[in-house]
Amino acid sequence: MVKRFEDLIAWQKARLLSVAIYKAFEDNKDYGFKDQIQRSSVSVMNNIAEGFERKTKKEFSYFLSIAKGSCGEVRSMLVLSKDLKKLSTEIADSLLEQAEEISKIIAGLMNSLK
Repeated sequence: MVKRFEDLIAWQKARLLSVAIYKAFEDNKDYGFKDQIQRSSVSVMNNIAEGFERKTKKEFSYFLSIAKGSCGEVRSMLVLSKDLKKLSTEIADSLLEQAEEISKIIAGLMNSLK
């Protein structure tokens, strides 16, 4: 039984993705791009946490929807990072795979709340 947001697989994986994105972009000098992708990755984990702490299914579902949107933003930025050669294809694809998995997990959580 999940008692804390830290127990949620979606939050755990979003946390790992955020750490990986921070590391992947730590030497990037395009500060606007770097800030945007880092903030959107943190938004995924933080919205999962905030929604869980609200203690109602309706609010949790709402915040999961925001987290899923932020996950989409991360994926979009990762595609752009490949196009602009800000990351190697291998690193970008690995991060994209993680983000896609998180998005699916969030979707499953949202469905379980209906």
